[in-house]
Amino acid sequence: MWTCPRCKRKFKTRNQSHSCEKKDIGELFLDKSDELVLAFDEVMNRVMEWQPNSVGAAKHAVVFTNKKAWLIIKPMTKELDVKFYYPERLENDELKKVTSFGKKFAHHIRIKNEFEVNDEVMRLLKLGYDYAME
Repeated sequence: MWTCPRCKRKFKTRNQSHSCEKKDIGELFLDKSDELVLAFDEVMNRVMEWQPNSVGAAKHAVVFTNKKAWLIIKPMTKELDVKFYYPERLENDELKKVTSFGKKFAHHIRIKNEFEVNDEVMRLLKLGYDYAME
């Protein structure tokens, strides 16, 4: 793992190209509802139980990394866009959309409050975490 000396984010590849911006996670939640903040906190607290795992703020999203970036959470106006990668297209009612991303698929879950962070959502996110660890 390589840590950018400017923004302190972790990357799989040394000198990896990225949008290097020193940002605090809290800045991404300015003017967001308390429900959205609590939803993010619930996801973060639960996924940080899986180690290794690091978290950092990018320009418009929070990025979780183990061996590589595996989870990207983008705070939107009324919901979180929670994106993880997996080598196969998954079919699940919790998924809002699935897009092809090279040789893998980006799976998006939308979360509006902490109560939507259920066991099935966590099971899906664990698939993404484990895939990134391979």
